[in-house]
Amino acid sequence: MNKISPQTLGQLLDGFVDVPDSFKGVMISCLAFDSRSVQPGCLYFGLPGSRSHGASYAEQALAAGAEMMITDAAGAKIAGGVRLLAVDDPRRLMGDVAVRLYGDPSADRLTFGVTGTNGKTTTCFMLVDSLRANGLHVGYVGTAGFQLDGQPVDLRRTTTTTPESVDLQAGLAALAQLGADCFVMEASSGGLVMDRLEGVHFDVVGFTNLGRDHIDFHGTLEGYFQAKAKLFRPSWAHHCVIDTDCPAGARLAAMVRQAGDPPVTTVGTSPDADVRILGRVAGAGGCQTVTCDDGGRPIQFTLGMPGDHNAHNAVLAIAMVQAAGFTGEATWLGLANTSVPGRMQIVDLGDSAPHVIVDFGHTPEAVEAAMAAIAHPSIAVVGCGGDRDAGKRPMVGAAAVRQSDIVIVTDDNPRTEDPALIRSAIMAGAVNEAKKTGIDVQLIDGGSRPAAIRLALSMASPDSTVAVLGRGDETFQDIDGQHIPMSDVDLVRSIWHELKEQAQ
Repeated sequence: MNKISPQTLGQLLDGFVDVPDSFKGVMISCLAFDSRSVQPGCLYFGLPGSRSHGASYAEQALAAGAEMMITDAAGAKIAGGVRLLAVDDPRRLMGDVAVRLYGDPSADRLTFGVTGTNGKTTTCFMLVDSLRANGLHVGYVGTAGFQLDGQPVDLRRTTTTTPESVDLQAGLAALAQLGADCFVMEASSGGLVMDRLEGVHFDVVGFTNLGRDHIDFHGTLEGYFQAKAKLFRPSWAHHCVIDTDCPAGARLAAMVRQAGDPPVTTVGTSPDADVRILGRVAGAGGCQTVTCDDGGRPIQFTLGMPGDHNAHNAVLAIAMVQAAGFTGEATWLGLANTSVPGRMQIVDLGDSAPHVIVDFGHTPEAVEAAMAAIAHPSIAVVGCGGDRDAGKRPMVGAAAVRQSDIVIVTDDNPRTEDPALIRSAIMAGAVNEAKKTGIDVQLIDGGSRPAAIRLALSMASPDSTVAVLGRGDETFQDIDGQHIPMSDVDLVRSIWHELKEQAQ
C-alpha cells in the first residue's frame, strides 16, 4: 500500500536541496503547483509558465496554507521576501519530491510507458487487455484519464495526456491503494520535455511512430523526435520495443543499440524485425486476424479493431508484454475484444444506415491510416485545431484526399482562431492534392461540426462508410475560450435520428 505520510521539509528535500535549520521541522502533507489547489500543509512550487510565473501567486498560496514555496531565481525576484527556496530546476525537483512524498508507487510495480505521435492510447488499451488476460490488475494513465482494469477512476489532473508529476505520482499511489499490480501510461512529448515522468521506474517502454504534430511546441520535427527519444535514454527503462517501419523508429532503434542500453526489441514488417508482421485478414464487425513471426515462432491472433495501423499497435503491445516475461497465449488472446473510445469506434445506427466510425486521428498520418482502414465508398469529415501547428492543415486535407471519395472539411477545436481560415487552409491542401494526383474526389467546406456531420450522413448510402475524424472521445469543443459540450458519437446518433424522422 502506498499511503501518504506527512514528512518534514528536511526529510522531503534531503539530498535535493539544503534547507535552513529553522524550516527543517516544518511538516508537509501535500504538494501543489497551482495556487488555487493549495491546502494547509502544502509545499508550493512556483513554476515558470508560458503566460505567467507561478511565483506571482506566492502570497495567495501562502495565505491558503502553503508552508513554503520552491521556485527558480526569476521566481524569487518576483515573490520578494516570502518563505521560499530558489533552485535551478524547480520542475524537476517537483517530480523527485512527488515520488518521495507519495511513496514511489512504481518502484515495486511492473510499469509500461508508450510514446509516439499516433497510437499511444490504443496501444495502452491493448496493453491493459493483454496484462489483464495474464491475471494482473492494471492501472492506466493517459488521454482517457485514470483507470483501473478498464474502469474510470476519478482523480485530479490538469493536463490532457501525461499529468504533471504531482498529479501523476498521487494518481499512481491511489491506483496502487485500489489494487493495481502494474501501471500502463502514455508518455507525451510535452510530458517528457517538462519532466513529468521523472522518477517513474519503467520496466518496458514502447515507440509507435513519428509524424507531424506539436511543432508549435517543439519548434521543429527534430526537436519533437528528441523529446520522444528521451524515454529511451540509457538506465531509465529495463527494455524497449520499437516499431521500425517508421523511419524515426528505425533511427531510434539504432541510437539505443549504439548506446548499449536498454535492450531493444523491434517490430514491423521488415525481415529484420524481431517480431515480424507477416499479414492480416479483415473480418466481420471490424475485426481482423493478424499473423506474425516471433523469432521463428508463429503467432496468429484476432484483433477487435480494424486497420493496418492497429495491427502494428497490437504487435507492439504483444512484444512489450512478452518483454516483461509473459510469453503465453493469453498475451495475444486478450486482444480479441479490445475497443478504445474514439479510436476507430464503430457507431451502430441500426439497419439501412451507413457505417460510421469516430476516430481521434488529427495528424496527416493518422487521417490517412484511418481512411485506409475502411471500405469504399467513403466520406471523411476532417478538421484541425486552432492555435496549434498551422503547417499540418494542408497536409491533413491532402491525406484525406488520398483515401476518400468525399472529403468534408469542418471545425475541430478552433480555440481563438477564425474557424473559416482553418478550414480554408485544409481545403487548399485538399484541392492541391486532387489536382496533383488526378484523384476524383468531391471536396466540400462543411462549416460547423454539426452541419458537416449532418451533410455527411445525408450524403451517405447504406453501403457507405463515414469517418468522423479529429476529436475522438472528446466531450467538449473549444471555441474562443468557451468549452461547449459536444461529443462526435452523440452528434452522429442524434443527427441520424433526426434525419430518419424527417424521412418518414
